[in-house]
Amino acid sequence: MTLVLNTLIFENDWKKGAKQADLVDRVAKLGADGVEVRREYFRDINKELSEVAERAKKNNLLVNYSVPDVIFEDDGSVNPKMQQYFDEGKILGLKKIKFNVGHFDKFTGDLRSELGKLPLDQIQLNIENDQTSVSGNAKSIETFLAAARKVGLTSLGYVYDLGNWAFTNGNAEAAARELTPYTHYIHLKNVIDDNGKLITSDDLNKGMFDWKKLIKILPIDQSYALEFPMKDDEQVLSQMKLLNNEVGA
Repeated sequence: MTLVLNTLIFENDWKKGAKQADLVDRVAKLGADGVEVRREYFRDINKELSEVAERAKKNNLLVNYSVPDVIFEDDGSVNPKMQQYFDEGKILGLKKIKFNVGHFDKFTGDLRSELGKLPLDQIQLNIENDQTSVSGNAKSIETFLAAARKVGLTSLGYVYDLGNWAFTNGNAEAAARELTPYTHYIHLKNVIDDNGKLITSDDLNKGMFDWKKLIKILPIDQSYALEFPMKDDEQVLSQMKLLNNEVGA
């Protein structure tokens, strides 16, 4: 198992001014295999990209990149910023980059030609189920990934985000079964339903999802990321232990 810590874990420290480069060192001290940095967490991206890369290399950590943007724009065209995001990824020394699919339903071009312009052989492109009706449903994700495989773009994959299914009223178990063939990466967080108000839990064992059951449906030999705010390193270690005990090293 590869265990990654998303920098959302340290949200409180980031809000107090911590840079993601500093959080990379912290991830290493906690004993994780990698760090997932968030594009929206960069305050000076041109400076911080190389800082994160240097810290990660020094600590022998893999780097994944979460980009809060779509591959396909509202009119179905490919996002013109895709190359820029991959260029940023090269600086970071990425293994995986993550987007939301967007309006592939309106795409009318040549999928292989358009996405083939990107360095997919160097950085694995993944899409995640987000908290929107457009990109957060299993059908749109499966439709896109099936189309990509049909034209030979076989490296593209899916990030199964457990907690996000709560926000789209999706069926987490059905989605796991349907999207297992495409799943390259698993984001874990649980969600508490407080009389209709959805709150991200700070403990995998507290919430509406039976995460232990669901990860048994998904491919067991993939990367896992913890992606929810936690109060301190002690709590992070306890959640890492929970996952390790269930999946194994």
